[in-house]
Order: sequence, then C-alpha cells, then structure tokens
Amino acid sequence: MEYTDRIIRDPGVCGGEPVIKGTRVTVRTILASLAEGADTQEIVADFPTLTEQDVRAVIAFAATSAEEDLPIPGIPNVA
Repeated sequence: MEYTDRIIRDPGVCGGEPVIKGTRVTVRTILASLAEGADTQEIVADFPTLTEQDVRAVIAFAATSAEEDLPIPGIPNVA
C-alpha cells in the first residue's frame, strides 16, 4: 500500500509528527491503539475522521520505517 497520499508531516500540525492527512490524528496514536489490541473497526469508531485505508496506511508506514531502521546483517565469513 502507498501510504504517502494519506500520511503527512507538517510543522504546523502536531509539531510535525506524522498524522493522517486532513486530521490531527497521529500515526503514533493509531499504532498505540493497535498495540493495545484494537482492531481497525474499533479505531475507526474511536476516530470517525479515519477510514480503514488510513489505518492500513499507518501499518504500511510503520513497516517501511522499521525496515529502514533495521541494521543490515554482515556477510558471514565462511572461508
């Protein structure tokens, strides 16, 4: 999923923290809800300005961010 159409960083909105475009709902808030066990429908019910696709975009954003932060394993020396 392409998340860049749904997630923005704007210094004038929530201090530049990533948010769902057109809202003040932060990526961190949605991820915290998911980590606590909320499902997509519960999150959308809690934040009526969000859609199911917004929640999926947050998951894609987090996956990409984690991938960028993971260290690249070294090549094993098998000589």
